[in-house]
Amino acid sequence: MSLKSILDRIQNDLTKREEVWEEIKRDMRRATRLSKQAILFVHQQRNDDARKLLGEARELFSKLRKVSKDYPDLVYTGMVDSALQEYVEAQTFLGLIEKDRFINPEELGVPPISYVLGLADVVGEFRRRALDAIRRGDVDTAENCLQTMEHIFTELTGMDEGYLLVSGLRRKCDIARRIIESTRGDVTIEARRSSLEHSITELDETLRRKKKIAETESR
Repeated sequence: MSLKSILDRIQNDLTKREEVWEEIKRDMRRATRLSKQAILFVHQQRNDDARKLLGEARELFSKLRKVSKDYPDLVYTGMVDSALQEYVEAQTFLGLIEKDRFINPEELGVPPISYVLGLADVVGEFRRRALDAIRRGDVDTAENCLQTMEHIFTELTGMDEGYLLVSGLRRKCDIARRIIESTRGDVTIEARRSSLEHSITELDETLRRKKKIAETESR
């Protein structure tokens, strides 16, 4: 085989790789958008719509796995990992809201590291849910959100070696810690406000009853 033939074959392969890479980038950007939109739908209690979008994202990741057989090096990139993390975050958030359970990496078809890093981001979504509940005056839901946030954080930071070996996890857990502390303060303030409001209402009702009784006895 001549050198020109060898180089022509390499050139064709490089061209094909570039086409595949461009397609991967388009698919991963779309998968990320779908997952972000799904999270928004969950906050809006549009769970069916969220599941539909996540189904579309899952198809894109299935397509990615097929591509990885021919071009495995193109799959292990930051863009792909970010899309997977966003997908894990959305699926986990939906699973906890609907079924109160954690979906494992095998069910999602994602690598363990992407799963762990995506799980860490779920803490932020539960803060948003807690704040929405506080605005509605729903302290119980806000407290449940806080408990879920603390549970995720505790389990992630308790991974021993895994906590140190997963690049980026420590930073995400530091952020999660701050988010949890802020949320705990918000929930505590609202719980006290709600309790005080309840006490005032009870006192007002008691005074009204006593006043009514006194008026009745004075007649």
